[in-house]
Amino acid sequence: MSTITADHRVREAVRTRSDAFRKLFEWGGFAAGAILVAFGVVAIIMGFSGRATVADSLKLEKITGTPDMTPALIAKEAKAAGLTGVSLPTVSVAGKAINSGPRARAFASYMRIHALEATGGFTYSQMGRFTAKPDTPKAQLAVGGGTDNSQYALIDATSKQPIANGARNLWVTETALTTALNTSYMADRLGLFGIVVGIALLLSGIGFIVLAFAALHRRQFAAPSS
Repeated sequence: MSTITADHRVREAVRTRSDAFRKLFEWGGFAAGAILVAFGVVAIIMGFSGRATVADSLKLEKITGTPDMTPALIAKEAKAAGLTGVSLPTVSVAGKAINSGPRARAFASYMRIHALEATGGFTYSQMGRFTAKPDTPKAQLAVGGGTDNSQYALIDATSKQPIANGARNLWVTETALTTALNTSYMADRLGLFGIVVGIALLLSGIGFIVLAFAALHRRQFAAPSS
């Protein structure tokens, strides 16, 4: 009789401990679900806020695509300028307000083609710092024109300083502007990514809560074992 009583007490202790752990996991599921839902909501709000900030910042610049910013026209211009091996834009922004990340990226790609047309297809690293004299030796000329040797540079009559290479300066300006536009595109995509992640966290949190709720009620309403 004592053995039966002892076994019964052991089973009751094990059952009590099992119920405690089960209850802990169930309420832990509720807590985890609530945290995921909160993070999801915050991520979605931050994502929309980030994209709105990008759009508002671009609108302040009042940028509008020029009439030649269509794939067909820019390809014609590039061909006329003798540009080869360049990546041409595939999206038209002609006459459109640049007020979103994708449009900013497209506008930046058109700006690069315009800059290449102005420099003869040469980039910053291929051009010299200064405007070269007409009689500058070939060895002192950069591939894209100009020279890095101030001895062979044209001198400004007023400042008595070497004249900067205008094409190279144009490339510097273009790079600064396109970098800013591409950064806007990246920020816009990060905002979109935050929204997607937020939705995933939100759905995961709701799933945890539903599972925890189902487990809790299944235990409460389960028929007692005989």
